[in-house]
Amino acid sequence: MENEMYDLVIVGGGPAGLSAGIYAMRAALHTVLIEKGMPGGQIALTKDVENYPGIEEVGGFELCEKFLNHAKRYDLEIRENEVARVEPGVDYHEVVLSDGTRLHAHSVILAPGGSARKLGVPGEMEQYGKGVSYCATCDGFFFRGKIVVVVGGGDTALEDALYLSKICAKVYLVHRRDEFRGSRILQQRVFAEPRITLVLDSVLDDIAADDQGVTGVTVKNVKTEETHKIATDGVFIFVGFMPNNALVPAGVKMNAAGYVVTDEKCETSLPGIFAVGDLRQKYANQIVLAAADGCVAALAAAHYVEARKAQAARK
Repeated sequence: MENEMYDLVIVGGGPAGLSAGIYAMRAALHTVLIEKGMPGGQIALTKDVENYPGIEEVGGFELCEKFLNHAKRYDLEIRENEVARVEPGVDYHEVVLSDGTRLHAHSVILAPGGSARKLGVPGEMEQYGKGVSYCATCDGFFFRGKIVVVVGGGDTALEDALYLSKICAKVYLVHRRDEFRGSRILQQRVFAEPRITLVLDSVLDDIAADDQGVTGVTVKNVKTEETHKIATDGVFIFVGFMPNNALVPAGVKMNAAGYVVTDEKCETSLPGIFAVGDLRQKYANQIVLAAADGCVAALAAAHYVEARKAQAARK
């Protein structure tokens, strides 16, 4: 419906967005969630999840279904559409869909998620969730006692190589330069760890696999262009993470890395606009934290909408 007025529009259907939807419906907010693809976000592509409290082991897709079905239980309206832009306003905000539909809302929760930077090598996307991972905390446990390759040279790569060295039999740390960008103290710990083997001045050329998953990688030295193979059970890629911030309207404060800066209520610098999940600046990105953000933002949005309506009634 053109120009339909909502209490809350949620942009994105990952754990943060669906959690926000659950709490918004429980707060009796007239709410719609817009998701351009399959609800669930990145976890829909994750083979197994073993760190969500209360659920010892669950497939990523199955966990997505649990989030979605829980939201549907409260009759949350979910539209499969793409958001073209968010236009902040004084009296209300507008969310413009790709088909031209304009949704008016007292409040907006931005939950578009984020994306790990990809290497773009053969086998990377084909083996995602089958040995290729972008999160050691999420997937490291599955490689206990095995051999893994870590790609990257920043703090995240060094931290996760050290984390994996406590779990895995051997960790190859591949970096395109001859020195790391990560902090000195992390470098010292990496150099001192006997389970970590450095493969410097090198990049991944491809990722090999069989029916069971990843079996090895081809590494190319950027100076000599010589290649060699490393047998491995998994590949962890840490070459950066990008918040999906294209829909963040002008006037919303972001940090240098492109994450939205919020207060403890997940509210941005524009009143009535909230940011949650991987879009928001915070210490770590985990499913449980995204769900918590959705809860906080929905409760804060409910308070904001109630105050707005009370103010309007007094006029």
